[in-house]
Amino acid sequence: MTHPEPAILVFVRAPEPGRVKTRLAAEIGAEAALRVYTRLARHTLAEALALAPQVTVRVHFTPAGDAAAVRRWLGEGADYLPQGAGDLGERLEQAFREAFMAGFAPVVVVGSDLPHLSASLLQRALELLEEEDAVLGPARDGGYYLLGLRRDLPGLFEDISWSTDRVFSQTLARLRAAGVEPALLETLSDVDVAADLSELPR
Repeated sequence: MTHPEPAILVFVRAPEPGRVKTRLAAEIGAEAALRVYTRLARHTLAEALALAPQVTVRVHFTPAGDAAAVRRWLGEGADYLPQGAGDLGERLEQAFREAFMAGFAPVVVVGSDLPHLSASLLQRALELLEEEDAVLGPARDGGYYLLGLRRDLPGLFEDISWSTDRVFSQTLARLRAAGVEPALLETLSDVDVAADLSELPR
């Protein structure tokens, strides 16, 4: 009997100036922010694809009509799917549900703005999910950069204050309310504002 194949979901925005990294763009300009985002997104995808073919990488992009542009931007090797409608929680729930229904398990979602994300960290998350039902990677800003699930948990993404410093704590509380105590990865910083640019490797 074969085991289900793991999947890594990478959430991205299409590469349009002014539509990515808006807080960063307000400080350094839309074109410069797009260059930073491009560097980070390509880094994220490269680290995820380093685990292929044992892992399937699914890039979930928005807006939904920009598939060709996103594929040209990030290249081959991954599956490209639109994020769908709704707020971030609804889009995450849909992406996890679709992956589980397609037969993937465990399923890990990761952000696309993490200078210190590595293939070894993604591999560690997958190894933890061999024993644990969930894994969380806390971000320094109070969110999380990675969430992995061994099975679908309906309602996990409801009533989360997205884009605030309460996202991690609220998600942790919802996991615990579902009877799941997640394994925790190391804390990482993402890049949202100009002060975060010091995190970028030289």
